[in-house]
Amino acid sequence: MSWTLRETYSSTNGLIRWDRWGSGDPVVFLHGTPFSSYVWRDIASSFARTNTVYVWDMPGYGQSEMRDDQDVSLAGQGSVFAELLEHWGLREPTVVAHDFGGAVALRAHLLHSKAFRKLALVDVVAVDPWGSEFFRLVREYPHVFEQLPDFLHRALVRDYINAVSSRGVHPAVLDELIRPWATEQGQRAFYRQIAQADQRHTDEVQIRYGEISIPVQVCWGVDDTWIPLSQGEKLASLIPGSGFTPIENAGHLVHEDAPAQLSTALHSFIHRKS
Repeated sequence: MSWTLRETYSSTNGLIRWDRWGSGDPVVFLHGTPFSSYVWRDIASSFARTNTVYVWDMPGYGQSEMRDDQDVSLAGQGSVFAELLEHWGLREPTVVAHDFGGAVALRAHLLHSKAFRKLALVDVVAVDPWGSEFFRLVREYPHVFEQLPDFLHRALVRDYINAVSSRGVHPAVLDELIRPWATEQGQRAFYRQIAQADQRHTDEVQIRYGEISIPVQVCWGVDDTWIPLSQGEKLASLIPGSGFTPIENAGHLVHEDAPAQLSTALHSFIHRKS
């Protein structure tokens, strides 16, 4: 289950850990919250047979820098992604995004004018309304949650992440997903990224989805209880010409619940001539 990102980039918002392997047309994978690039490990590896794969942990996540003054909002992450594409020298990559990585990719494309060849959106944060009762509670009392005893914080994060799977996350995978949040700094970072979540950062781009002219495929876990299937259908209806693929027997973390089905859908879309 080991997952180590070998490269670093000093961004305007902290040190970024990233990696690249394979050869061919570039495909960039974006994770969401409260995850990291680790969730893409198997699917990204399958693409490395035909493409150059890029993975990265966003500021405040996974193996990248976490610090108390960090901007981990969707606006901040979108700016860093645009910056990172410049660092990589990628002018028109294919982008695959999950959860709030979708909003990050869409902001980079629509607000920072980053060109993509294709865009695949998997159970993404992209259309209103979003944000759970838990999000609202943390935003109101972030400092209270930051001071939870370690054992309570770990238990909360474990249950919170495990709920993203329709069948439950494998214990070893769950341990890896929890690991970045298990330190003292990680605990503060976990609640900070929720406290900074703001729907206005998706509202700013949602009104522009009709401008998207590249091929887009929306994939969605039918059993997603975090962001229901109807949100995926709504998103697909707002993007001209986009395709929609429901993934059966999968919750929000489709990568773990139905990796073969998701990989097949992504390969079909990305390698289809268009």
